[in-house]
Amino acid sequence: MEVSGADTDGHEFKNAEEMWMEQVGNPTKRTQWYREGLGYWQGLDASVDGVLGGYGYVNDTDIMGSEVFLKSILAERFPFAGKDRPLVALDCGSGIGRVTKNLLIRYFNEVDLVEPVSHFLEAARQSLAPENNGASDVHKPANFFCVPLQEFTPDAGRYDVIWVQWCIGHLTDDDFISFFRRAKLGLKAGGIFILKENIAKSGFILDKEDRSITRSDVYYKDLFHHCGLYAYKSRDQTGFPEELFPVKMYALTTENKPSEELLHPITLLSLNESVRNRCTFVLGYFSTLYFYVQTIFLCP
Repeated sequence: MEVSGADTDGHEFKNAEEMWMEQVGNPTKRTQWYREGLGYWQGLDASVDGVLGGYGYVNDTDIMGSEVFLKSILAERFPFAGKDRPLVALDCGSGIGRVTKNLLIRYFNEVDLVEPVSHFLEAARQSLAPENNGASDVHKPANFFCVPLQEFTPDAGRYDVIWVQWCIGHLTDDDFISFFRRAKLGLKAGGIFILKENIAKSGFILDKEDRSITRSDVYYKDLFHHCGLYAYKSRDQTGFPEELFPVKMYALTTENKPSEELLHPITLLSLNESVRNRCTFVLGYFSTLYFYVQTIFLCP
């Protein structure tokens, strides 16, 4: 990826390839990258404040923003979901089950959780137990996987939605692409990914403390292309403190069919060049056809 960036010590990189070569350029370095990243989270409390890096008070705002985005997608993609069409979600990097308990469990009949930090996952299991009002007969957690995403392969065709939030920055670009290529097979027909992550204003920022990378919107879109994924819709999270990174939500599909809201005439210029060309061709064709119809039937 030809974008420049820097680490939290101020060291600059001319491109992402240079940074990744320095950080994970051989098997030993790659192992160290993931070991230190996991170790960072293993040292934190299994609490909302712990998993949100001391910003536990943004939890409600985060969930509200996610819910608005999720509801719009469910209405468009799964309008007939219900008793005869149960919905299943996967919560990636689930932590203590914060997103599952506050959001996903209310909209999906089953939710699987995957999280590499064992004491986080155990906290999720306890929080989502029926006796803690975390589940019901028709909305419940199904499986708890204690596995890092770079090693996780979902069951084929199981999920309607795969939710990935505040965890994908720990994966290298190669593992990012490999994960989503594997995870695509875990989607049902018409299934969708929802990725919610911090966004760098440009390039990337490497956090040397927790071994993660904050990517820019351009950086993410380049990776989506390599994954064979398409942006169905996106939305910015609002209401967070100014000192935090901007946060963006992406809905990603395996087919190149954007949401209807993206096809509004005002947004035509935001489509890629090939799509704009096809739209222009179709409009031109019908304009020409209309001209000939007028000529044949209306001229004296």
